[in-house]
Amino acid sequence: MEKTRETGLPFMKMHGLGNDFVVIDARVPGIQVTPALAIAVADRHMGVGFDQLAVIEQTDKGDAHLVFYNADGSTAGACGNATRCIARFLMDETGQDSLTLTTQRGTLFARDASNGLTSVNMGAPQLVWNEIPLAQAMDTLELPIEGRPTATGMGNPHCTFFVEDAEAVYLEDFGPRFEHHPMFPQRTNVQVASLIAPDHLRMRVWERGVGITMASGSSSCATAVAAARRGLTGRKVQIDLDGGTLWIDWREDGVWMTGATAHVFDGVFTPAFMAAL
Repeated sequence: MEKTRETGLPFMKMHGLGNDFVVIDARVPGIQVTPALAIAVADRHMGVGFDQLAVIEQTDKGDAHLVFYNADGSTAGACGNATRCIARFLMDETGQDSLTLTTQRGTLFARDASNGLTSVNMGAPQLVWNEIPLAQAMDTLELPIEGRPTATGMGNPHCTFFVEDAEAVYLEDFGPRFEHHPMFPQRTNVQVASLIAPDHLRMRVWERGVGITMASGSSSCATAVAAARRGLTGRKVQIDLDGGTLWIDWREDGVWMTGATAHVFDGVFTPAFMAAL
């Protein structure tokens, strides 16, 4: 990281429906991102602040490889909204209208959905207990815990509660209680969702290692899958989050997510900030 200590580290600030990201383009030689850097940047008072930090890396298996960090320095296998933001950036950069991106989750496909929207195929959901993973073998449709939530894997674990009114849930207490539930050995993202119509859900989210966020792409995918499995909706739904709307379509080739993105500003972490890490 000597180069960045001397010259500073460029970054981009992006968001998808208020789900905000610091993005570092590590395709440039000499850039190395560490958990310590992620934790320092995540501080909204002494750094920049983000829900996730996303790193763009070179790969010979697609257009780019993406790595995601949570605010606590832990890594996430998937981050749907960050993937859409970066896909839009790369499509604008290259003039392409579709991309192949690799992640810990696997290979993801992105495309321009027109009208300023970007779609990403987040892959097939993981529905078997040990793929999510859960602590022991069980039916993932209704877990034997308070609220009978549905467990779903989207490259990271999710626990979805269907409630009468998502607005009425005190998520500040509810979220961490289930994020750390012993049923989830790797912790879990927590969603509360209420049914508006057979093709329409209202959802709020507590993200593992982050807290309450205005939106979450992988959480939206997991909630749509859970709702369809439980017969509450079809496989194509609109999900209204605190920061806006995503459209989820669970197809044979995977779970497609479509929504708006924003590239807010570019900046540089100073040599002094980098030297303090």
